[in-house]
Amino acid sequence: MGKPLIDYVAVFRALPGMVALLTPDLIYADANDDFLRLAGRTREQLLGRYIFDVFPENPNDPAAAGMRETRESMLRVVDSGERDTMALLRYDIEDTHRPGVWREHYWSPVNAPVLGPDGQVTLVVHRVEEVTELIHARGGPNGGARARVLEAELYTRARELQEVNERLRQAHAHEREVALALQAAMLPAPGPTGPHATAVRYRPAVGALNVCGDWYDLVDLPGDNLAIAVGDVVGHGLAAACTMGQLRSALSAACRVADGPAQALEALGLYARFVEGAEATTVVTTFVDWDSHTITYSCAGHPPPALVHDDGTVTFLDQATDPPLAARPEHLPRPQARTGFSEGATLVLYTDGLIERRDEDIYTGLARLADSLAHHRHSAPEVLADALLADLLPATGTTDDTALVVLRL
Repeated sequence: MGKPLIDYVAVFRALPGMVALLTPDLIYADANDDFLRLAGRTREQLLGRYIFDVFPENPNDPAAAGMRETRESMLRVVDSGERDTMALLRYDIEDTHRPGVWREHYWSPVNAPVLGPDGQVTLVVHRVEEVTELIHARGGPNGGARARVLEAELYTRARELQEVNERLRQAHAHEREVALALQAAMLPAPGPTGPHATAVRYRPAVGALNVCGDWYDLVDLPGDNLAIAVGDVVGHGLAAACTMGQLRSALSAACRVADGPAQALEALGLYARFVEGAEATTVVTTFVDWDSHTITYSCAGHPPPALVHDDGTVTFLDQATDPPLAARPEHLPRPQARTGFSEGATLVLYTDGLIERRDEDIYTGLARLADSLAHHRHSAPEVLADALLADLLPATGTTDDTALVVLRL
């Protein structure tokens, strides 16, 4: 008899008690139904947001320390990989229906790590018990009896938490296997590119499935020329990955018959209007012509490719940028531009996870990329790809995935 198919997402959502999942950057990755109900927030108000942007400290209480203590506990979990049980704390919550009105709350939190195969923390399980009623019961009529009942319930919930953590660990391992198999199927290693060395990399965002909507592709063109593309579908998880697979295949076919990258992106943009989840996808496509030593490119809302020359000069190919796919209500031709290159130069295409950070503008990330490219410009593509990831990605991972293509011209 085969193993039963378990919908781990449904299991997580139905778990009793308040449970949330956060990335090592303390960004909400998911929350179960009890968490949403008792915290008075919708899933849309949580996912993808920094925890203390959603739940700031009560500005009316100068002695409030709940935010600091919670942050320190979570960061200890990220740094140590060990569970951290917090002391009882007061952490007030603003009433969503009455801005400026803060409700007194007391919580009993436990933060626990979810480790990846490399032993690094990929998620923080944030389990909290609402104990405001218990605190009030101790000082009210019949407080002693009510407190004993609630304390017994808290003990039971603490035991449940141990079981929840183990189930989440098993679920995470299973989902990762599924995600990596899907990633390998849709993002295979590139085929031969003649004498031109190539390296590709994919680094998933920190999250439950470790699979998202970024992709890369290399397509042979007539005359032994080459098309290289990278793209980024909005969102995370299997749905975004499936949309990514459809767009990647469509663009691969379009590149083989189009007169240039702009025409290929025009065809992809028309197709994207009929693919669920494809709106606002960003993508850049480059056609490399070895005979004329030129790169023709077109960009749909995507960060510009980088061309690093032998002398260390870095040129960003940003002269043919247009809005993302299906962003306009009407269809318009897309622009394209052409630039020359010398033998030995290196072309780098990437997605925004490589350069963008929540607390800085994109130009800071582009400057960081240019510095790294100039420093490692003489390295082979495989070495250069690893160096870029090491220089630009935080050691704890990011909340966005990263696709990267490095081609020696």
